[in-house]
This record gives sequence, structure tokens and C-alpha cells, in this order.
Amino acid sequence: MNNIAIDLLWLRPGKVGGTEFYIRNLLDGFVQLDRPFRFTLLVSKDNAETFAHYAKDERITLLKANVVSANIAGRILWQFFFQNRLLRKNGLRHCFIPVYCRPLFNGGITYINTIHDLQAAHYPQYHPFHEVAYSDLCWRLDAKFSKKIIATTNYVKADLVRRYRMKEEKIEVLNIPAMVNLDETEPFEEVSRKFHIADGAYYYTVAQMIPHKNLETLIRVMAVLKKGNTNLPQRLLVSGISGNASDSVKELIEENQLQDIVTLTGFISTKERNTLYRHCRAFLFPSIFEGFGMPPVEAMAFGAVVITTNRTSIPEVTQGKANYVEDPYSTKAWIEMMEAPVDRNDEFDFSIYSRPYLAGKYMDFLQKNL
Repeated sequence: MNNIAIDLLWLRPGKVGGTEFYIRNLLDGFVQLDRPFRFTLLVSKDNAETFAHYAKDERITLLKANVVSANIAGRILWQFFFQNRLLRKNGLRHCFIPVYCRPLFNGGITYINTIHDLQAAHYPQYHPFHEVAYSDLCWRLDAKFSKKIIATTNYVKADLVRRYRMKEEKIEVLNIPAMVNLDETEPFEEVSRKFHIADGAYYYTVAQMIPHKNLETLIRVMAVLKKGNTNLPQRLLVSGISGNASDSVKELIEENQLQDIVTLTGFISTKERNTLYRHCRAFLFPSIFEGFGMPPVEAMAFGAVVITTNRTSIPEVTQGKANYVEDPYSTKAWIEMMEAPVDRNDEFDFSIYSRPYLAGKYMDFLQKNL
């Protein structure tokens, strides 16, 4: 049984969005498995503490590199030129990297990478040039040197084959463990007082404020609702970390005088988020590009009716059970769907996103190929 390194040097706690939830959920699933394995978590000086509790499991050890994850440029250079040496020094010859970054060469190490999406390739205008160039380099290195690639959806696999001419047989589709703890909530009375909302009388969304998340369309929807004769709730809560579209979203709210209708909650606790999922009139997810997209699945798990788009991986991940707006930029299309959405959550197979189930699938794949 090989001792497999899991590279976590890229993880800046609270700063890398869904990829952090992905690997932490997966690690939580691994420790729930009743089977033998040996993992060494390759951690940095500034994220090691957040992974220390996994070492309580005798099957997992931590290896701290002389790297600061927050120093992105320094971390990349170290990974390019020194990571292989550290792994070999510690008797490690097999490494799983849950994201696309990797050393320039294998250096005697067998690598498997996960690629979540090709966002920087699709939307280079929203990223600094160096970020686009680095992403492209890593995707090409993954294609050439990594033994296998994990794609989180069939959409991502097809995108990799089309854009980087990767061989289909090199890519394994393994979903993200997206299930949440349904008991991890706050009393609604507390959340209601904090955000001035009533049960079932508000819409909710979770997204980073970047252009392809299409939050501006939801702001325009709320502006129409404010002006029109409708029984739909005139209240929207938006949770998520800021991004390069945050200024335009805020300006649009002010321009339409929606400060009392649209609330940007900023970062909130998982318990508060889950409570907002559970009690909203509907969960609105206007994104036009997702490699996976966990929020709609999480919202459906809490019983929310989900209204979203039919773009990229979203119908695949939501199993065709959400409500899909054909034109994601049309306020009219959104409002028409909001007036009569269908609840098909009872048809959704949540088990395929559970931590133990997917941890078992990942374990089988890693132990077979590393």
C-alpha cells in the first residue's frame, strides 16, 4: 500500500473559495472510511494548523514544507523546483494535487491532478495576464506529465479534451463531495433579526462577485420587482466573498436605490448560510460558467427551490431537477420563472455527493493509479 502525498500548499484558508471546501470535505470523507490507507498531507507554515486534526487518524501524517501559502509567487517557485526533492527525501513517490498546479517536471514522482474548470481560459479578460499564463502553463504540464487527471464533471472533461487535446482515457470524472450537515444551522429567529427578513419572504444567492456569476442580472430583477405590481418578495440576500465585479454590483444597487431591498451579507458562517438556504422563497443562481457549482446542490439539500441557468455544468450537477432560465441575462425570463417554479427536490439523488461515497470513489482511483 503506497503512502500517497496530498499537496495542500496552494490552500490559503478562507481565500480559495470552493476548492477549499472540496478538499476539506474529501479529507473528512477519507477519515470516515473503514479501510486501510496511508496519506501524508503536504502543508505550509501558514496552513498546517488548520489540518493538524487529521493527524489524529493514524493513517494520516503531516509534512510541513518551508513555504508560506500566502506568498503565492514564492510558493509557486518552490513547488516548481523543490517539491519533488522534499517528497523523495521523505520516501514519497506518489502525489495527489487537488488543483491544477504542479512542479515543472515529475522528478521521480507520479502525479494526479484535479482540474475544476478552465475559467481563466474562457474569461482571460477577468484575470491578470500572469494568472492566465500560469494557469495555461499548469494545464499543459498536467496534460503532459500527470499520470491521470480528475475532472469534477463531464462538462470539464469535454472542455479539457477540446481545449488541450487531452486523451479521454486519461481523464476520470469524479464529482465534488457537496453534501452539507443538515443539522448545522442557526435558529431562524436570530438570522431573521440580523438581516431583517421573514420566513419564505426573501430570495437568496451565494456567489463570488466576479462577472460570470452574473449577479448584476439579479440586481436588475429586483429593480423591476420594486417598480412593478407583483406578489413576489422584494428582498434579496447575496452572500460571498468580494471579487472584481463587486464595485459594479454595489453601484447598480445604489443607482436603483435598492439598499433596503438587496443586502450584501459578505462572509457569513456556515450555520447562517444553511439557515438562509432553508427559509428562502427560492435560491437564485444566475451563473453562466461553473466547473461544478456547489451552492445549488447545497440549497436543494436544505429544501430550497432552485432557479438557475442552463449553462456549462449546472444542469449536469443539479441532475436536471432545478428550474432553468433559458436566457440568463433576461430579467423577464427570471421573473417568469420566479412566479411559478417547480419543486423537484424529492427526485434528486443526494447520495452521490455524500462525503463517504465520494471518498470511497477517490480512494479506489488513487490506490489504483498511484
